[in-house]
Amino acid sequence: MLLLACCCSAQTTSPVGQPIPFSHKKHVETAHLKCADCHKLARSGEVFSIPTGPTCMTCHAQIAKDSPAIKDLKEYVAEKQPVPWVRVYEIPSFVNFDHKTHLNAGTKCETCHGPVATRDYLWRETDLSMGGCFNCHRQTGATTNCAACHNLE
Repeated sequence: MLLLACCCSAQTTSPVGQPIPFSHKKHVETAHLKCADCHKLARSGEVFSIPTGPTCMTCHAQIAKDSPAIKDLKEYVAEKQPVPWVRVYEIPSFVNFDHKTHLNAGTKCETCHGPVATRDYLWRETDLSMGGCFNCHRQTGATTNCAACHNLE
């Protein structure tokens, strides 16, 4: 059996730098937001989107609107440019991953992404390598059949 590793799934202990400072902790504790309030599920159910500037401005047109970070955010929106957020978690293109399937099975966001709601800064703190996924699938009784996650054509 061929096992593939991906550098983007390796755990780290260093926060990932972002173009605009963002605290998940503050947004969860102060604004009482849930993951899906900002990270919208794509129609296909596979991926959640990274929030867009206009999504952020839904609240920030009134809240903290004079802070330097929100002024930077407003610039991206005014120029119709996407905020160049740096992905913290990324699944290789050869893996078929579906958030909806995992959520329907009772998996919580924290299972794969760590306790994001308690973080001011994020880093890859969970193992999303093939081995990490296999371990989780074994522990939860989910399939470990290769075809469940990979196109074998």
